[in-house]
Amino acid sequence: MKGLVDCSKVYVDDATGKGAGAFAAVDIKEGEIVETGIVRRLPDGFDGHASPYVFTWSEDRTVWAMGSGCATFYNCDASSPNTKMHRNFDDDSFTIVATRDIAAGEELLHTYKSLPWRGCFEDLRADG
Repeated sequence: MKGLVDCSKVYVDDATGKGAGAFAAVDIKEGEIVETGIVRRLPDGFDGHASPYVFTWSEDRTVWAMGSGCATFYNCDASSPNTKMHRNFDDDSFTIVATRDIAAGEELLHTYKSLPWRGCFEDLRADG
């Protein structure tokens, strides 16, 4: 059965030293879809620059959204991420794809789109 949200290959658990994190529930091959989901746009005037728990949801950096499934628990790795999020702003959906083979139990990591410019991620930047 297909739905708007599918995070059946992912679970959330403690990621030592990082709080909660997303992990592969099964082996995942490079190029395979890890998770699909939807977002809810936050009201006009919401400032996501201070909150690390929302997604940048526009190219002009003015729209913010809350994500479904396990997507909000993927931690950041700027040097060797194993997933990439593809955003579809037109229908407020996303797809997360494996950038390499991932073993069951491995933490799922991606590089946050807004890592270079959001203040809430300053401590994650190499130059921060």
